[in-house]
This record gives sequence, structure tokens and C-alpha cells, in this order.
Amino acid sequence: MGKNTFYLTTPIYYVNDKPHIGHAYTTILGDVLSRCHRLLGEPTHFLTGTDEHGQKVEQAARRNGVSPQEHCDTYVKRFQELWERLGISNDDFIRTTEERHTKVVQKILQDLWDRKLIYQADYEGWYCVGCERYFTEKDLKDGHCPDCGRVVDKLVEKNYFFKMSQFQQALIDHINSHPRFLLPLNRRQETLGFLKQPLNDLCISRSKARLSWGIELPFDHDYVTYVWFDALVNYISAVGYLANDAEFQKWWPASYHLIGKDILTTHAVYWPTMLMAMEIPLPDTIFAHGWWLTPPPAGMVESAQATAEGVKMSKSLGNVVNPMDMADKYGVDALRYFLMAAMALGQDATFTEESFVTRFNADLANNLGNLLSRTTKMIEKNFAGKLPEATEPGEDERELVNSVKNAVAAMRNAILNMQLDRGIAEVMSAAGATNRYFDTMKPWVLAKEGNTAALGRVLRNTAEALRIIGGLLYPVMPVKMAELRRLLGVPEEQIAPMMDKLEHWNQLPDGATVGQLATPLFPRIDLPKQA
Repeated sequence: MGKNTFYLTTPIYYVNDKPHIGHAYTTILGDVLSRCHRLLGEPTHFLTGTDEHGQKVEQAARRNGVSPQEHCDTYVKRFQELWERLGISNDDFIRTTEERHTKVVQKILQDLWDRKLIYQADYEGWYCVGCERYFTEKDLKDGHCPDCGRVVDKLVEKNYFFKMSQFQQALIDHINSHPRFLLPLNRRQETLGFLKQPLNDLCISRSKARLSWGIELPFDHDYVTYVWFDALVNYISAVGYLANDAEFQKWWPASYHLIGKDILTTHAVYWPTMLMAMEIPLPDTIFAHGWWLTPPPAGMVESAQATAEGVKMSKSLGNVVNPMDMADKYGVDALRYFLMAAMALGQDATFTEESFVTRFNADLANNLGNLLSRTTKMIEKNFAGKLPEATEPGEDERELVNSVKNAVAAMRNAILNMQLDRGIAEVMSAAGATNRYFDTMKPWVLAKEGNTAALGRVLRNTAEALRIIGGLLYPVMPVKMAELRRLLGVPEEQIAPMMDKLEHWNQLPDGATVGQLATPLFPRIDLPKQA
């Protein structure tokens, strides 16, 4: 990543979908990473949006007795409202029905047609309506879609094809010469394995006789664009490609395309070859994260969907977790924290309410929230709510300062290397060290003895540690950590932290007013006992 900007995208979500924990995870991850890079002082652009064309939208609109556009305008609100509820700080939200997008898609298609990189030919093969993808006979699994398991339809029709095969070797060479292009490593190997077989050309059209809801081909008004070709272009149309060159040059190439591993091929093969054909630089990194699983239902045997670790969430199994339910029950920031702390990026993780509550109580209620409460109460009681003056940390503070400084370095490294769970673990380790310091120094004894100088030193250093810990966790829990930092007397203009401030001790203003919590920052959760 040579340029000094950070541009991150999520997949654009299919407007017909009901947002679930998988959608929430990718978008929260994108939000946390974007906030982290702002913490580092980098100009940042965070894009998300919705994919609004295709057969499923057209069919659903017809069933509801509305136009496809009216259908999209209604259903897009589910995503927009959820992202607002989850504190998503996206800089842009693109819809593929917007004119700024459709114009770019048509210009690209016309250019590729003019340069003979698109041609017309007969297509015979299998089509999955659910995935809106074509498959060859060898792709099918027991005659069904290899991705979703649905029944596929046999199609024979004239269509337009993009000469994807022409770029196969160039893509292989790029993957081999750019180790960070596909991450994690197993996804890189998976893609290279896929590319060992001859790459077919990509069908990029649908006849209007079968599907009319799409972007019309500029060179044949009887056809619309294949939804995947249309959707992938959002990553460049949103930042000014063919419309605002200065904006495009500022942000492109993207620093990260965040995707789920189930859409790896479209992003790691289709999209790079499309960009090569357009003669546009490829994104720096395509990062495919894992799935959230739930424990397998009793009696379910191991399969592609169910392993010893868990089963992928699906509507048919009834095991989909609604992020709104979790946010309403336990708080938005608690949900954000769990999703970031409990999954190693690139691996699958299991979601259960019990594991959520266990981590919440251990990390947030006990380790962090309780310490904040004890510290602010003692400052209120012994110093009239004014922060004691700073002193140079001494031998008693050695472990505390080292642990907190290590957490700062660990979080910086975690941001740059997509290891947020490790960074968060180090921050929580620093919170543990702060609790040990507090308990070892026994400020309640110092208060009883009237040792005001020592008491002030302990409370001030504890507050400093909490300031830094709260700053490091601010991208993960922006609302709760803003509250924590505000309580400690951080000036309002510094509530959203910068990493360089977190690398230095004694940054709180002497004599600042320390607030009091009416209720605990993270009230302990007691799960109902099983009968």
C-alpha cells in the first residue's frame, strides 16, 4: 500500500436479503478498521451499499405488486437503518440503481465491446436463480448449485461474453508476485488452485425476454447486464471512475475489499480480470473472512455446512442470529466488541449467547467497567471529583506503564496486519495489569491512612491507563469509550483519539473534572439458569 490513503469496501448486500449477523459482522469489521486507520491519522474512505438488480428483485417486486425500483427503495432501508443503529461510520452508501453507477457500467461495457473484449455467442448450461450465477455441468454437485444447493435451470440462449480467459495468466502472475493481494494465505492457495484449470469466458448479459430488471447493454437494447458484472463495478463507480478523476486517483486502488469467503471467486477472479481489461490497477488486498457458525442441531451429521465446530447460519435451519435482537438486548457496543474479539480474521468462529455473555462479563463488566467505577468514585470521594496532579511514574508503576505501552504497539501492529482479535486481547491484558496495580497499591488503605500524595498518584496513574485503553478500544466501541474518556476528563475535542496521543503518559489535564456513572458502563449480565 504505497499511497497515504485508506480506502475500504464491504460487499454490497443484496437488497432482498434480510440483514443478519454475517452482514453485520462484515460491516462492523469495515467500520472498526476504518476508525482504526483514522486513529492512525490516515485519510480514510469507507464504502458500503446495496446490490439492487437481478431476477430475485424482479420476481419479488412482481409478487408485491410494485415496480422493481419501488421494491428496492423500500427494502434498502433495512440496511441503512441497521447500519445507523450499529454506529457504522461509512463515508458513502452506493446503490447500483443510482445514475452515477449505471452510467459508469454502461461506459465500461461500451469500451470493452469497442475493443472486442466482449463478444456474442450461444450459451448452454445451468443457471441458479438464487445465486444468479451460471454453472457448467462439472461445477454442479449432485445436479444442484455448488454454492447454495438449490435446483438449477437448464438454459440455452444467445448471450454476450467477456473474454475473461484472456487474462488468466496475467492474474496468476499478479497473485504470485503480490503476496498480500489475496488474504488470508489459504484463500490465495484456493484461488491459485481454481486457476489451474482453463478459465472460461464470463457470460455478462441476460436477455430482456427473461429478465428486464438490470442495466441495459449500450450496444444491444434487448439485453441487460449480468448482476455480478454490474455489482463489482461499484467499487470504482463510487469513487469517481470516469466521472471525477481527481477523486478516483485519490482513493484507488482500494486498500481492502472485505468479503465473505463464499464470494471469493467473483472477487478474486472475475473482478481482477475485469480491471485488467479496463487497464485499471488492481486493489491492494482482497480479504476473505470466515463465517459465524452456531452449534450443530442435535443429530446433524458432519457435512459441508456442519462440522464439529458448528454449522453455517441459514434460514432453512432457523439458526440465523438477528443483530438487532442482540444489540437491543445487550447494547450495540457490546455486540461490536464480541464480534471483533471472538473471531480471528480469516477463520470461522462459533456464535452462542452463552459465549457472548461470558466474554462480556469477563472483559467488559469485570475487567474494564468495574475498574472505571472504582477509580471515579475514589476521585469523587477523596479529591472532590478533580483529577489529581500528574507525577512521573515510579517503580510501582513500571509493570502498569509497560503493559499499557505494549498494548498501544500491539494494537498498531494488529491494525496493519488484520489481527484485531490479537490487538484487543493485548488491550484487555493491559486492563488486567491496571486492575492488578490498583489492587496491589490498595488506594482504599491509603485513603484511610490519609496518605493523600500516594493516593493521588495511584488514582492518577489508573486514570491514565484507562484513558489509553479507552482510546485503543474507541474504534470497536465508539459510544462507550467516548463515555469512558469523557468521564476521565479528556477534553471534548480529543474524545475521538489519535494514536500519537495514546503513546504518551500523563496526557489528562491536571484538575480536570471527573464524572460519575449513574449506572455501570457495562452492567453484569446474568443468563437465566437452564431448567
